[in-house]
Amino acid sequence: QVPVVESGGGLVQPGGSLNLSCALSGASFSSHAAAWHRQNPGQLREFVARITIANKVTYADSVKGRFTISRDNAKNTAYLQMNNLTPEDTAVYYCYVGNSWGQGTQVTVSS
Repeated sequence: QVPVVESGGGLVQPGGSLNLSCALSGASFSSHAAAWHRQNPGQLREFVARITIANKVTYADSVKGRFTISRDNAKNTAYLQMNNLTPEDTAVYYCYVGNSWGQGTQVTVSS
C-alpha cells in the first residue's frame, strides 16, 4: 500500500485554479509536517510550501500570495490550493509527509 497519495492535478488555463490533495495512510498524520514540492523533467525538485503540526506555513517566493497550504487532521489529508496559475507552475507536484513521498500529480497550465 502506497502511504502517500496525491490527487487533484490536471490541465488548467493561465489564471485558473486547482486544489491538490495529499492523503497519508498507515501513520499518524497529525504528528507530521507536510510539504509540497514540484519538479520538471531534467530539473531539480523544488520546494513549494510546508505546513507544520502547529499549522505554521512557509512558501517559496514564487508562489506566495497565490498558493495556500492547509491540513485536515481528521481526514489525514493536506491540501494545496493554487490560484492565478501561470505556465511556469507546470510541473509534477509531490507531497512529502510521514517520511514518505507520494507518486506525484501532474499540473499543466496552458492555453
